[in-house]
Amino acid sequence: MRFDRNRRTRQAGWLVLIAVLLVGCGGQPVEHYPTLTGRFAEEANAQPLIAERALLGPSGFELEFRQGDTLYQGGGRLELTPPVDDTVAVETGPLLVPLDYWHEAGEAPPAGDGTPATILGVDDWHVVRNQLFASLIPVGTNEGIVIHFGVDDYFLYFDQNDVFSVSIIDEKPGDYLIAARYSFVELLPLGFDILQAFLEEKGIADSLILINTGDKGAYSLPFVFVDRTIESAAFVRLGSASRDYVGGGSGEAVVATAGHFVTSHTTKMISRPFSSALRLLFMATDTVGETLRIQPTSLADPARIPPLSEGPGMDLDEWERELDDVSDGKRTRGTVRYLIDGEDFFTRFIDEASRAEKSISLRMYIFDNDDYALRIADMLKRRSNEGVDVKILLDGLGTIVSRVEEQESLPEGYLGPASIPAYLESDSEIDVRMAANPWLTGDHVKTLIIDEKLAFTGGMNIAREYRYDWHDMMIELEGPVVNRIQFEFEKAWAHAGIFGDLGYFVRRISPKPRGAGDSGDPMRLLFTRADDPQIFHAQRRAAKRARKYIYVQNAYFTDDAMLYELAQARMRGVDVRVIMPLVTDRGAITKNNALAANALLEHGVRVFIYPGMSHVKAAVFDGWACLGSANLDRWSLKLNKELNIATSEPDAVRRLEQALFDVDFERSVELTEPFPERWSDYLLELVGDYVF
Repeated sequence: MRFDRNRRTRQAGWLVLIAVLLVGCGGQPVEHYPTLTGRFAEEANAQPLIAERALLGPSGFELEFRQGDTLYQGGGRLELTPPVDDTVAVETGPLLVPLDYWHEAGEAPPAGDGTPATILGVDDWHVVRNQLFASLIPVGTNEGIVIHFGVDDYFLYFDQNDVFSVSIIDEKPGDYLIAARYSFVELLPLGFDILQAFLEEKGIADSLILINTGDKGAYSLPFVFVDRTIESAAFVRLGSASRDYVGGGSGEAVVATAGHFVTSHTTKMISRPFSSALRLLFMATDTVGETLRIQPTSLADPARIPPLSEGPGMDLDEWERELDDVSDGKRTRGTVRYLIDGEDFFTRFIDEASRAEKSISLRMYIFDNDDYALRIADMLKRRSNEGVDVKILLDGLGTIVSRVEEQESLPEGYLGPASIPAYLESDSEIDVRMAANPWLTGDHVKTLIIDEKLAFTGGMNIAREYRYDWHDMMIELEGPVVNRIQFEFEKAWAHAGIFGDLGYFVRRISPKPRGAGDSGDPMRLLFTRADDPQIFHAQRRAAKRARKYIYVQNAYFTDDAMLYELAQARMRGVDVRVIMPLVTDRGAITKNNALAANALLEHGVRVFIYPGMSHVKAAVFDGWACLGSANLDRWSLKLNKELNIATSEPDAVRRLEQALFDVDFERSVELTEPFPERWSDYLLELVGDYVF
């Protein structure tokens, strides 16, 4: 990727592309993210588990406990270690550990070689617990707190009778609000001070303690191990109630993909003739143009990279007026809150969805069938059965193909449902529609709207990796901008219905939503639509205009025009910095990230390699921010449906730079030497330009 292209190389790339499409390509898991693999409860535990004996050894723990009148034996893996932070792996550090097995007890008690633990009863736990949470959980209000364990979030609150209650967060009562969040590790010092005083008062000097909590039901926390010598602790967690699925493997997903592809180009085209033809026309003209386009062979001598400019940035008022031409002059307003990573976003979304009074509207590229996605699905099903109007619009290929990418960290023996739309609609009032994918284009927009008053948008899908493993960001919005996002959802929803283009036209000329209030700062929505690549034009023009600095974070760098403009900006003295992951979920195709990094580095751009998978899509050009769902690749910038938020409001941009870019520049490793290159890398990179 040196900003020059040879026609013959492009022709060879077409041959490679055809081979790739014939063979098929799949994503690869990037890292092992947290999971609990323990025994799934065969039914909800109506009675608490009460331990009578406990051993903790180097290989794990063994328990003898009662449930009602029945005596059981069970155990699991656990090695208590001093707490570091709340990202410590669940198998080796404090947080949660699963009860891997349990069965009716034989005549002999546990015979392991571990250290016996002193057993404390449920009443003891209540004393310690109440002292711990007395200052943290509001009493007499409909508020509670969330405790983050790394792999699960629990909601703690006092009910209307002032009785302490705990639930998994996605089952929190809808009339309660999350007042604060804490990690388990944050609470350990306070908890140990209270526990130490309690044990000293009771005259207990033993270091290894097991406390019965009395918690019961699916996802309950019946026991907590405590090691006083290293001030560490871990809860033992039960699994969820078992479910019977008609599961589907990768073979079934391939068949479903083929079926969806056929219907997208046959029956669904009958009701969508105009939009399908428009997409084909624009895709064909863009492909021809991309193939024939010859980028400039040189920007300047990389050995003579200019110093950074000390002058002012671009005139933002003038820039906003220019953007009126790009975005049809449609400005709006709203308030912005940045939710960085899955813990932030999913906690907020579950809190708002559990309290929705009227409607929940989801538009997702992927709604996976993994264990975490099903917990979100169950929460949405419950809300629909409680009278909330839940509509879910999914990209057909995105959701189906996601089932092919098996995640190694799923709980042992887990088998997801074969069809997530069928699962969502089963035993619920949810209405699900699957968007067609004409010519393999897709709906890559991710929006979640609550009661037509609050919206979330950004890069995250409903899947396990977005909650636990990947670095990503969503934006929480209120104000008039939500009306526009709701209107976009309603048009897309109508278009995915049986009337297709006609339904879209009727909804487009119908009255627009107006219930989201009238406050907020100036902003606008930018789109990628058929023959209307607003996001591409806006960011490319912003790169041309920038005079002071450009910060970009994106997972997929395959668009040569954007790379050229970033390098060109640096040759004008602009401080250009790029954050990217080196390895992504797209397998060999992502070699283009390394080539893009080399080309940018050669022209003076500072390149930062994020440690892990970053799925963030955000950029700031001299105080103008553009962020949302769009990658810096051909499909996001030219072909798929995308939605970004853009603003030059100083406080919103400053908060984005502080919360995201400042943190990630520090967290990432700056590239100082180019990556090794091979001739075959350029063929793979060329395929990436077309396929992704």
